[in-house]
Amino acid sequence: MGFVSEFKEFINKGNVMDMAVGVIIGGAFTAIVTSLTDNIINPFIKFITGGNGTEVGGLVVPGTEIDFGAFISACINFLIIALIVFLIVKSFNKMQSLTKKPAEPEPDAPVCPFCLEEVKEGATRCPHCSGAFEEPAKSA
Repeated sequence: MGFVSEFKEFINKGNVMDMAVGVIIGGAFTAIVTSLTDNIINPFIKFITGGNGTEVGGLVVPGTEIDFGAFISACINFLIIALIVFLIVKSFNKMQSLTKKPAEPEPDAPVCPFCLEEVKEGATRCPHCSGAFEEPAKSA
């Protein structure tokens, strides 16, 4: 199978659409979560640590570019986005499991009357104990 035909098969399976939707939703959630941390969580951290409005007091190393407040915000961003993606995947999997049709139960395989082991349908002897059947084995 050539590269082009494999690519066509990939596109036709719907994987590309699933990926595109995931990227778009991820971008939207990232913007929302970034806004949450920048506008609500960071000011709260600044208030608690006594920051002056531009820096988070006690979380910036003086004279350097090291800003632990920004790092904490990025960690909170990541955790919130990971939680949201986890919940979306979990609910999607639950929805798929609810919409699946239950599998048809397989008919019971015939059983040897002598040793009670399974035998193939139509067998005239048991492959386990060599017991001879009066008629070919049938499913129950």
